[in-house]
Amino acid sequence: MLLLGEGRVLAPLEESAFAALTGFFFGGILLVVLGYNPILAYYYMFYGALGSLSNVTDMLGNAAPLILTALTFGVGVRAGLFNIGAEGQVYVGAGAAIYTSYYFLPAGIHLGFALVLAGAAGALMAVPTYLLKAYRGVNEVITTIMLNWTAYFGMLWVAIVLLADPARPEKTISVAPTSRFPDLLLGSVSTSALLFAIAVAGAFYVYLWLTPSGYELRSVGLNPEAARFSGINPRRPLLYALLLGGVSAGLAGAVQVAGRTTPYALYTGLSNVLNYGYNGIGVALIGRNHPLGIIVAGLFFGTLQAGFSTVQLYARVPFEIIQVIEGIIIFTVAAPELYRRFRGSLKK
Repeated sequence: MLLLGEGRVLAPLEESAFAALTGFFFGGILLVVLGYNPILAYYYMFYGALGSLSNVTDMLGNAAPLILTALTFGVGVRAGLFNIGAEGQVYVGAGAAIYTSYYFLPAGIHLGFALVLAGAAGALMAVPTYLLKAYRGVNEVITTIMLNWTAYFGMLWVAIVLLADPARPEKTISVAPTSRFPDLLLGSVSTSALLFAIAVAGAFYVYLWLTPSGYELRSVGLNPEAARFSGINPRRPLLYALLLGGVSAGLAGAVQVAGRTTPYALYTGLSNVLNYGYNGIGVALIGRNHPLGIIVAGLFFGTLQAGFSTVQLYARVPFEIIQVIEGIIIFTVAAPELYRRFRGSLKK
């Protein structure tokens, strides 16, 4: 395949479309069994995501951080890693972006400073995983889970004690106006953060497919032994994959607090940044761990998130059932890639 894999150019899109329809079908069956109207529910889902300009911009706002956290997982998979550390890196990236509000800088420079600090914070969170993996052989799943919880409780303390808003104790101080992303459309709830996320995905594509370092990274992921015999030091691609993933997840945290019009801050319970790292895994699988596929998958996932909130309001479907249906749809879309990965690991 030209960009996404082997075979015909449209084959992955056809496969994903069929899998999505299968997920909607089984989700509809569940709604019927539970006594709800699936046609009405799906109508409000698509209306909630695409029915008006405001709804579309909300959907785009949901997609931006998901694209960035999916890149974290995707670049890890390309290097042969199962990196689930994006969740904690999102937390520290958001906190770092908010911290820059204590500085007084011009608009363009201030946003750039916030993004650099957020990306650096995310990359720093990835360093222990690299050291333990490269020099002690510790599985990255174990270290990233531990670091996610460390980041969670650490950022709870930071949000409540160091960055707290004295006037509104339920949130941190707001991101400075000079360090916020410009509006995508005047008066909309979405900002240019989506364009930034797409640009980052494009940069990942260029790195992975058009640079010698990216070739080494993918070679180690495909066959570590063959890469080693060809003279590639496996520790170097491992470092690049984890650091790049950390930067991307840290940027996702910055996007969530500096690129969403509400609340332009971090809630002290971290509720507005929770699960973006874990949801990014599903987005990456749907996008076949390819930067360009991840963009499409992020928009699809953003559509689900924006649309299902409307289903709950107008179709009167309980939130718990909506979560189950969303899970069914995501699983069916991600299942082909999961199967390929599982089959490949068995062959090895």
